[in-house]
Amino acid sequence: MTQQSNAITPEQALAAAKHTSRRQQKVGHVVSNKADKTIVVVVESLKKHRIYKRTYKQTKRFYAHDENNTCQVGDLVRIEESRPLSKLKRWRLVEIVKRGSGIVPVEQVVAEVDPHLQEDSAQ
Repeated sequence: MTQQSNAITPEQALAAAKHTSRRQQKVGHVVSNKADKTIVVVVESLKKHRIYKRTYKQTKRFYAHDENNTCQVGDLVRIEESRPLSKLKRWRLVEIVKRGSGIVPVEQVVAEVDPHLQEDSAQ
């Protein structure tokens, strides 16, 4: 009888590692990138009320690690569970699915130009 080798090529090992990841992944929008190497991602999900059977939207915020500070506000990103990286960070950035439009909210621009102008308009 001939012996069959069970050698796995590196490509097969990489493909198997990608598909057998047990870590949870979520897709959401970046709402803040003000901290260094940290982004805040909002993930929306639809839930059904257990008694009334009404569908409602639930939003949850996750703090994720962005090693290269590549994300901008409005980007659609995929995050993955990881070991605790800080007090709040338990997720890391996997990929940027879609870049945001790059449009900055008016309040943010006004706050950068003149912080006192924003206070005057509120009164």
